[in-house]
Amino acid sequence: MDTPTGSEPPVGIDDASRPASVLAAEGAPPSDQPSPQLWILRAGIAAAVIIGAYFGILATLDLLTDSDASRTVIVAVALLVGVVGVFAAYWLMDQGVNWLPRGWRETVRPYVFIAPALLALGYFLIYPVFNTVFLSFRSADGASFVGLDNYDFVFTDAAMLRSIRNTAGWIVLVPLVAVLIGLLFATLADRLRHGEAVAKSLIFLPMAISFVGASVVWKFIYSYRPAGFGSNIGLVNGIWGAIGNDPVDWLAQRPWNNLMLMLIMVWMQTGFAMVVLSAAIKSVPDEIKEAARIDGATEWQVFRRIVVPSIMPTIVVVTTYMVINSLKVFDIVFVFNRSGTEVIAERMIRMFFLGNHDGRGAAIAVVLFVAVVPVMIWNVRQFRQQEAMR
Repeated sequence: MDTPTGSEPPVGIDDASRPASVLAAEGAPPSDQPSPQLWILRAGIAAAVIIGAYFGILATLDLLTDSDASRTVIVAVALLVGVVGVFAAYWLMDQGVNWLPRGWRETVRPYVFIAPALLALGYFLIYPVFNTVFLSFRSADGASFVGLDNYDFVFTDAAMLRSIRNTAGWIVLVPLVAVLIGLLFATLADRLRHGEAVAKSLIFLPMAISFVGASVVWKFIYSYRPAGFGSNIGLVNGIWGAIGNDPVDWLAQRPWNNLMLMLIMVWMQTGFAMVVLSAAIKSVPDEIKEAARIDGATEWQVFRRIVVPSIMPTIVVVTTYMVINSLKVFDIVFVFNRSGTEVIAERMIRMFFLGNHDGRGAAIAVVLFVAVVPVMIWNVRQFRQQEAMR
């Protein structure tokens, strides 16, 4: 039944449920189709908010980088922008989505909410990759194009070749030794009836120390002082002297100095391997192990043929993590700068910040990045194969 002109609509019928043609005939625009004037107003508000946010961010960055600004003010502004500003930004984006036509809102909303994360990811990860590749074909100051000269330096320079050989040793020995020792500790800790948590905490403790902090600690352990320069306080030389030997400059003994630096990383990473592998061992069903023992299997056979295959995906993940850490190790070698050890990441940092040669530093970074890609591909394939077998 048509509603007479000028009369109120029937009770229980709102504008959202009435045909658009009826609303248009009565002079009211449909709720999902704002008038052109409203669209212009909303666009103006959105533009003003975006422009204001842009200049606000610039002003905030200027303040945060101002060495003369009050520390209290900087902390207050950082908290205000980091907490209130982020909340306000997402609230405004949500309100902007609500202004869209009803059919678009739920389709657009997820993309709007993940857009800041994608922009940050692109700016801090994707853009630097392309910029580094671009710089690797440029001169020391990035002013001119030099082609493959920087890559030729990476694979022909004597120091670079030594660093590549040393890095190859790191990515083989450190993961191998750390995973084996971590697996041993995890297996032994799993058999403890009392004190398992304490034992694991003590072994895991080095993970709480930074690479630089650990290097400083081990610098004292390897400490050496020539005759006439005071007594030797190094732990290794203390033990070495206690059995009747003269102090030794351990970090000058090639190629053992490289192995001694690897020992620091093994000491730090073993706790991580133990904790992760211990959790994986506990997930192996006891029924399977008991069935194998009933069938006459020894403890070694149970471990080798049941436990290890069951936790192989975890071993792969831990090994991959340590391989990547070994590829990009820099801090340990840099702290022990007089040891003469050279690795790829250390050479990259020296070229960028000490040698002032951005082109060569970028070329080393690209080589390092390419070296990580096969490790990740292998890790993904191994994980998929293990998942397919389950």
